[in-house]
Amino acid sequence: MATVGYARVSTTGQNLESQLNALVECEIIFQEKQSGAKKERGELNRMLEYVREGDTIKVTKLCRLARNTKHLLEVVELLDSKSVSLQVINLGIDTASPTGRLMITLIGAIATFERELLLERQAEGIAIAKEKGKYKGRKPISLAKRNEVFEFVNDGMTCKQISKKLDISLSSVYRLLNTAR
Repeated sequence: MATVGYARVSTTGQNLESQLNALVECEIIFQEKQSGAKKERGELNRMLEYVREGDTIKVTKLCRLARNTKHLLEVVELLDSKSVSLQVINLGIDTASPTGRLMITLIGAIATFERELLLERQAEGIAIAKEKGKYKGRKPISLAKRNEVFEFVNDGMTCKQISKKLDISLSSVYRLLNTAR
């Protein structure tokens, strides 16, 4: 029986350190820098394949593990089928007990509801700001550098070199070049 940790941050600018400190007693820790919205999270999938009967998975927060209630319930069901328990440190929940399974379901549903309300309020705020002319969105970075892209292409630079030099995505370089044709 092993104790397995899972740590995730959404962006490369974020730091895993606080999660790793909380999971220090785990024998193995799967960690990744990947948005929770992504369908494929390699380390999460590797961990779910790795765990065996009697193991315990520890996460610092529920939002680090699942995208929404449906995903959470799918993960918990998979763990149940493998006789693996889940512990959520900040909530003190352990799915090894019926009460723990109930609590994780309820809290997962509440978290999803809260996220949907937040997105709704955000959309309302943006709509109001647009009506007042205060919300314009951000100016596309790649359009501001359009002339430089064409100059570098004329100088014989590759798209990859241009992308690095101007600090824009490779797809933005291609998109700019395609719109010029």
